[in-house]
Amino acid sequence: MDAKLLGRSPIGTLVPINGYDPRAGRDYHASAYVPENLPDKVELSGATHLAVAEAAAAVARADQAAQQLPNPRLLVRPAIRREAVSTSALEGTYAAFTDVLEADFKDQAQLTASVAEVLNYVRAAEAAIAWVNERPITLAMLQHLQGILVRGTPSETRDAGRVRTTQVFIGLNSANVEDARFVPAPPDHRLRDGLLMWEGWINETHQMHTLVKMALGHYQFETLHPFNDGNGRLGRLVVILQLMAAGELQLPILNLSPWLEVRRRAYQDHLLEVSITGDFNPWVSFFCQAVKAQAHEATRQVSGLIAIKQGFMDQLRTLRAKGVSLQIAEDLIGYPMLTVRDASERYKVTYPAANQAVAKLVELGILQQRSEGNYGRIFACNDVLRVMQLPPPPHQ
Repeated sequence: MDAKLLGRSPIGTLVPINGYDPRAGRDYHASAYVPENLPDKVELSGATHLAVAEAAAAVARADQAAQQLPNPRLLVRPAIRREAVSTSALEGTYAAFTDVLEADFKDQAQLTASVAEVLNYVRAAEAAIAWVNERPITLAMLQHLQGILVRGTPSETRDAGRVRTTQVFIGLNSANVEDARFVPAPPDHRLRDGLLMWEGWINETHQMHTLVKMALGHYQFETLHPFNDGNGRLGRLVVILQLMAAGELQLPILNLSPWLEVRRRAYQDHLLEVSITGDFNPWVSFFCQAVKAQAHEATRQVSGLIAIKQGFMDQLRTLRAKGVSLQIAEDLIGYPMLTVRDASERYKVTYPAANQAVAKLVELGILQQRSEGNYGRIFACNDVLRVMQLPPPPHQ
C-alpha cells in the first residue's frame, strides 16, 4: 500500500497495525486506512452532473420498459442470475449462465463448487430484495446475507455472517503484507463505528441525487471492507437495493457487474483514487457510466424479450393452441429452462398433460431439448437465452 499517498488523504487516516503473519512466519508492522464519515453534500463538476442526469434518464427508461409486460416480475429471476454470474466472476468465481439456470433441476451434489457459490448469491439477492421491500438496509441484513454467500465455501469460518474480527489485506501478491495494494480498517471499534455511520448515512435523506448517494455509499462500504469475504458482491447488491428503496427502479433488472467485470482494474483504481485524492468526481462519473450502459442494456433485453414473447403467442394463437402450451410460452422470459415435471408442478397439471404441452413447443421450435435421454430431460428456449446472453467468462 502506498502509505505516502494515502497518508496525505483529505478524507481518511492511516493508523498503525501489527500482528503475526503465519504464512511468512513473522511479525508484521504496517498501516491501515480508516475513511472519515461520508459527507452530507459533495461538490461535483458540471460534467459529473451531466453523467448523473444521463444515467438517471437511462434507468427511468429501463424501468418503464419493464412495466410494459403484463407480468414484469418474470424479469426478476433471470436478472438476478445474470448478476450472480458476473458479480461472482469479478471475485474470481466463474460459472456459465446456462449452468446456473440448469442447477434448478439438479441435486446439490451434482453442482460444481463454482455453480454452488453463484447460487449462494442468488439466494442472498432474493432474500435482500424481499427485505428491502419492507425494511431499510441495515448492517444486520448484510451480516445475514454474507452468511448465505459463503455457505459451503472455504470462507465459511467463525466470522461467517458477522463483521470480521481479523485484519485483511487486499491485493496481496507477495509474501509481505506490507506490499498489499490496500489495507482496510483494523477489526476494532473503528471498523464497527464506521459501519454504523455508513448504515445511518445510506438511510438518511440527503440533498444528493440517488445515483451520487449510491456511488459514495459503495466507495465507503468497499473501503471499510467489513467482511472476510463477499464485500464486492454485497456492495454491488446494495446499490441496486438503494435504487429500489428510492423508488427509481421497481424491479432489480439492472446488472452493473457485467460492465464492471471487463473494467475490473479501472473499477479498483477509481475506488482507491478517491481515498488518495478525496475527489469523488472521477468515481461518480465512472459509476454513472456503468449505470447508463447497463440501463441501456436492460432496456434492450426487455424489448427483445417482449418481441420474442409476442412472436410466440402470435404463433400459438394462429395454430389455436391453448392450455398449458400457452402458459409455458407466456412465462419463458422468466423460466427459459424447464423440465416436464417442473411444468407439471408449476401449472398444476398432470405429468402427461405437461409432457404433451412441452412436446408441442419442441415441435414448433419454441423449445429445444438440452439434455440427452428421456429421464429428467431439460428443455430450453434458445431464443430467450440469446437475448439474455452474457459474454463468455475470461480464460482462467
